[in-house]
Amino acid sequence: MIPVIICGGVGTKMWPLSRPEMPKHFLPLVKGKSLFEINWELLRKKFKPEEIYLQTNADQAKIAQSLVPELKTKNIFIEPEVRNQGPATGLAAALLKKLGKGDETFFLVQVDDLRIPGEGLFKMMKMAEKMCLETDKYITGGFVPDRVVLGVDYLLKGDLIIEGDGVRVYAVEDYVDRNEETRIRELMNSGRLLVHANHTTMTPNNLLKLYEKYRPDWYGPLEEIFNGAEVDGNFSRMPKGAIEEITRQIHPIGGSLVIELPFKWIDLGTWESLDKYYSEEGLTPPNGGLIEIGGENNFGWSDSKKKISVIGLDHVVVIEGEEGILVCRKDQCGRVGEIAKS
Repeated sequence: MIPVIICGGVGTKMWPLSRPEMPKHFLPLVKGKSLFEINWELLRKKFKPEEIYLQTNADQAKIAQSLVPELKTKNIFIEPEVRNQGPATGLAAALLKKLGKGDETFFLVQVDDLRIPGEGLFKMMKMAEKMCLETDKYITGGFVPDRVVLGVDYLLKGDLIIEGDGVRVYAVEDYVDRNEETRIRELMNSGRLLVHANHTTMTPNNLLKLYEKYRPDWYGPLEEIFNGAEVDGNFSRMPKGAIEEITRQIHPIGGSLVIELPFKWIDLGTWESLDKYYSEEGLTPPNGGLIEIGGENNFGWSDSKKKISVIGLDHVVVIEGEEGILVCRKDQCGRVGEIAKS
């Protein structure tokens, strides 16, 4: 099994702390550690540094190595520009194939999430590798939602294929797009709906066959790369797009499996989600103290340890960082990314 940590976004919904120079997954958000460090330390319980790969851009590679000096330079795959998840996943497969690992199993690890308990990740990886060696189907992950979550895609699970050590693998019956809100709400209490949580697992050779069949415009440049051509020019030839442009075609025809995550998957994507995590874990955000007068359930973070005072307001976040100051209702935290566009 080859774990490939993949990161490259900025996390604009975590402005003003998250910015291109220091993206969200490198910020010390959890007990003074970044999500990148936490996920690296988790993988190190099972893998040696030379067995772990990282795919990111050149700037973020430098930050990653400054936080984790044992990260091997030769194990870093550089994306020369942003082309979205479809080309990025294909690049990981092509570069592993170029290294002679085309028939080995690789497992993509998104870096901006927490997995609790962490040992559940290794149970999932073990099952994913077993299934990967028995089938050429696309293997991914998902979890049962406790409420309607908009802005994410879903999978409809079919028959149970195998269960072992608390890990269940299902056939994927269908793909439910994030824009199908009526259908999502209808299926929410069916017990069959899973939030698609990625964790792509395949051999590079089998994944590249899917690219060749369903996205030949992606496969052509990837073929050049695994045959020895430079990444830069070929990667830029790949149209931007999500991996779902391939997987949504194979889900309804029995071409994929989904592993129900054997751990709690915590996506710290907004200040509201971080506040929820801090509250559940009994953590206190860094600041010089939060004073609430005539208000409650507020969240304050100050990079410079300033005291934060909130009067007459409920359910707001106040964030002070080098880039600026954010004041936002918690239920509007999903809109913070709009600031990056203004």
